[in-house]
Amino acid sequence: MSTLNTNKASLAGVIITIGIVFGDIGTSPLYVFQAITNSGKNISEAFILGGLSCVIWTLILLATVKYIYFALNADNRGEGGIFALYALLKEKKIKWIIIPALIGCATLMADGFITPAISISSAVEGLVNLNPNIKTLPIVCVIIFLLFLVQQFGTTIIGRAFGPIMIIWFSLLAYLGMVNLLQNPTVLKAFNPYYAYHLIFEIEGGFWVLGAVFLCTTGAEALYSDLGHCGKFNIRISWAVMSGILVLNYLGQAALCLKPGFHLQEGQTVFYSMVSNISPKLMPWAIVIATSATIIASQALITGVFTLMNEAIKLKLWTNLKVKYPSEHQGQIYIPFINWFLMGGCILVIAIFRESTKMEAAYGLAITINMVMTSILLLYLLFLKYPKAKLIYSIIFLVFIVIESIFLFSNLGKILHGGWFTLVLSVGFFLMLYLYFKARQLRKSITEYVPMDKVVELMKAVDSDKNIAYEATNLVYPTRSDSCTKLDSTIFYSLFRKKPRKAKIFWFLHIDIKNEPWGINYSVNEVIDKHCYYISLHLGFKEEHRVEHMLHKIYKRMVDKQEIDNESVFPSINKKFLRPDFKFIVLNSRVATDNKLSAIQGIYVKAYRFIKSIGLTPAEDFGLDKTNVVVEYVPINVAKRLNQKMTEDFEDYSLPH
Repeated sequence: MSTLNTNKASLAGVIITIGIVFGDIGTSPLYVFQAITNSGKNISEAFILGGLSCVIWTLILLATVKYIYFALNADNRGEGGIFALYALLKEKKIKWIIIPALIGCATLMADGFITPAISISSAVEGLVNLNPNIKTLPIVCVIIFLLFLVQQFGTTIIGRAFGPIMIIWFSLLAYLGMVNLLQNPTVLKAFNPYYAYHLIFEIEGGFWVLGAVFLCTTGAEALYSDLGHCGKFNIRISWAVMSGILVLNYLGQAALCLKPGFHLQEGQTVFYSMVSNISPKLMPWAIVIATSATIIASQALITGVFTLMNEAIKLKLWTNLKVKYPSEHQGQIYIPFINWFLMGGCILVIAIFRESTKMEAAYGLAITINMVMTSILLLYLLFLKYPKAKLIYSIIFLVFIVIESIFLFSNLGKILHGGWFTLVLSVGFFLMLYLYFKARQLRKSITEYVPMDKVVELMKAVDSDKNIAYEATNLVYPTRSDSCTKLDSTIFYSLFRKKPRKAKIFWFLHIDIKNEPWGINYSVNEVIDKHCYYISLHLGFKEEHRVEHMLHKIYKRMVDKQEIDNESVFPSINKKFLRPDFKFIVLNSRVATDNKLSAIQGIYVKAYRFIKSIGLTPAEDFGLDKTNVVVEYVPINVAKRLNQKMTEDFEDYSLPH
């Protein structure tokens, strides 16, 4: 997508923002009133006006006040989202904030399974209005497959069309809403919050309708999480118009539902009935525009999940995965594992629920939980930033949390009808994230680095020991240490605690990924003259990780400058080959067998190993050619060591007669 100045508002910025941010919340009119009316079964005036009033005030209080006003001011260097809040609070050394952050991440991942399925299904099912016998399920599956297939090629070209297509979509929403509203303007009285109160507390079964009402604000999280892509000014200006259009369309749907004689036939929806009420000839165009809008909404959701998982990886909350950059914009990423995992989840949702009306029961529960977590983190951040205004913020956010808790409770009624699906997903994702986090904490309990001075002292001693044979001319250790003054404790163990390693030259190689797409540069720090070097290799994020090739070039340049010689340590093959021999040692840590792990620590370790198994291997992570790599396991101590008591039966050193 085009590079956007997020520090100020502009017409181009507003158009791009409309295409990126409002896809999910902007396509909610396809299914909100369908869910409120229970597919046309509840169209009494109290239900319609009460549901409409709830929709209006939900958009005002949650989407506008909470996200547009409060959340957009809580940015982490211009970035938004649940992990931006976590990063800000993490700096304050607050331990408990990891729990709501991980819950928020887990629920957003669960939402990634549902959103493309329900949005695209809702749009494509409009074909039933043209042909009642058409099978929409295969069409939805094909669209979803193609959508995930194109992710690997990037969305730069089609991304330019997102804004204009969404503008056409919102124009259609405004037109449909206005025409239908003018036919029955009495629904305007739903702006009075009394109708919402009347539905919730005085109408039988009205409280449980809130689970359907909440669908109008799914996607509000994107108003905050896409802050870094668009900027707060562009989002706020766009929302001022888009929110008005959404409310106008909901008014039109309510007006149609209260029209005398209105009813839905099998397979019809309230949204597409608005189209038929104006002109059946408009239907094909409405289906095409709606389907395009839902594809864009799904694309935005997929991109959001990629960004979320990339942030989790950078924050060490998930294992390293292969991340690709289809364009020269670092914000546009592609994570193959997540892409196909999401696609499989979407197809599973379609296979289980088959129709958008049945998917509605599974939708909303996870996002409600996410919103509560965001409110908790936002409130605590405001407490820290404005300690004198704690009472004011407590009252404001108490209102938000109460509203969201009411929505959460009303959504619990969906569990048996489909909500179990997202609940199981959310719990599963959270457990994996939490167990990985706890395992990382165990891993951090050991000393990560040792001073390089200690390494140098032992390395010189090994080099002078004639009883130790050379292992290679050049021995290379990829290191996570970003300084030549320290070395990973696991490398220290590999060098000296087993059979001491001996080589003519040791190379400690650190790889750093730059923010620019292209360019390779490096720096060499001498640790021991002609014997040990620390290399910091800086790669553009689109550069291929051909590390061995790059190391050979660095070696040749140092030979040309006579900083090292090109002599092999093995005389029999000296000068027989043009290229010197390099051996790469990649280390995997394992908990030592004499560690006394508790039952829960054992679970942490097993979960950690499983999650690491689905990520990149260390060789892949460092971009090494596997044919010249030795993978070695190093024991680490993360718990108290076993202390088994032993008794000696007897001692007899006498020689036999």
